[in-house]
Amino acid sequence: MPKRPLSGIRVLDLTNVLAGPYCGYQLMLLGAEVVKIEVPGHGDLARHLGPDAELNRSGLGASFLAQNAGKKSVEIDLKDASGRAGFEDMVRGADVLVENFRAGVLARLGFGWPRLRELNPGLVYCAISGFGQTGPMSQAPAYDQIIQGLSGMMSITGTKETAPQRIGFPVCDTVGGLTAALHISAALAGRARTGKGTFLDVSMLESAVSAMGWAISNYVVSGVPPEPMGTQNATAAPSGTFEAADGPLNIAANRQQQFETLCDLLGRRELRTDPRFADREQRKLHRDELTEELNLALRRRTAAEWERILSPAGVPAARVVTVPQAVELDQLEHRGFFTELPFPDGSERVLKVAGSGVLHDGEPLRPAAPPPLLGQQNTERTALAHRWNGQADITATS
Repeated sequence: MPKRPLSGIRVLDLTNVLAGPYCGYQLMLLGAEVVKIEVPGHGDLARHLGPDAELNRSGLGASFLAQNAGKKSVEIDLKDASGRAGFEDMVRGADVLVENFRAGVLARLGFGWPRLRELNPGLVYCAISGFGQTGPMSQAPAYDQIIQGLSGMMSITGTKETAPQRIGFPVCDTVGGLTAALHISAALAGRARTGKGTFLDVSMLESAVSAMGWAISNYVVSGVPPEPMGTQNATAAPSGTFEAADGPLNIAANRQQQFETLCDLLGRRELRTDPRFADREQRKLHRDELTEELNLALRRRTAAEWERILSPAGVPAARVVTVPQAVELDQLEHRGFFTELPFPDGSERVLKVAGSGVLHDGEPLRPAAPPPLLGQQNTERTALAHRWNGQADITATS
């Protein structure tokens, strides 16, 4: 594989649980050397989170394993004088420092942006928090569930009868981590021109609201508040989840030609000229009647059969699958999305971790090593700091 874009970049990862570790994982996949700085004896809280109690007790919880492959782990107590000195040595040689403490915590430990910039003027410092470092909510605790509720996304998830509902995975943590990784990469590109570091103040709330797209813009531009619509898409019809013979089928016939092709393939050509369904706006007004008509035809075949019929004809359609079924999709295997690694504890178990979803020159980005045991690189800390500080300046080439 060609040299990765962040090869040679050195990252101090002081993060916990998901948003920050996910950011660090993306940077590692892009080629950065990522060293987790962990609390002695306990480490990242995610080491103790997951469905397998035995792994949680051993500090290798599934939540940790998913986001930390390819990183190194060093235990440092930032409240201890020798720990602080060792940390300062690593800061001097780092390109990036990322943390997701509550706003101001790292500053209270003596490492606010002025001190970090003094130690390393070229440092890109990224602080991820629920609400950002400033404002009336900056000191409020936040997890994904809290941000989902405050962003408004729970209010439009589910149906009118069931909303508000939590989205089934920690989407705000993930979006926050992606936002941080994007802006860190941009800051490194900027530093290549100016030689100056940057302080990035990432708000999970703002990242989540930004990611909500049309749900926000339709309101702030048109004054129309979105409503929960279950599995239906407010912008088009038929666009949502329908009933095949054996279960749900997603169809997104958002264009007129796609709708007409759908009617033909379902054997319901007359729906094309029905005044209720003649154009996009009429179909949205008569969404329930259209859904009922389509379901009558769709129940004649299985979801997989309809997928094979509709998709090649240009009508976006696919089964609604479970997570285990999604993991086994041939498409993901073809793209090399998952990587199998040895288990960190040396057992015979195999660890499967996800990729980034991007091929670089036709190749997926893969971690080269499993997630680290807590403090696995403790004995290498001095050597790491010496190597980082002894490298030639890469500002102009990174």
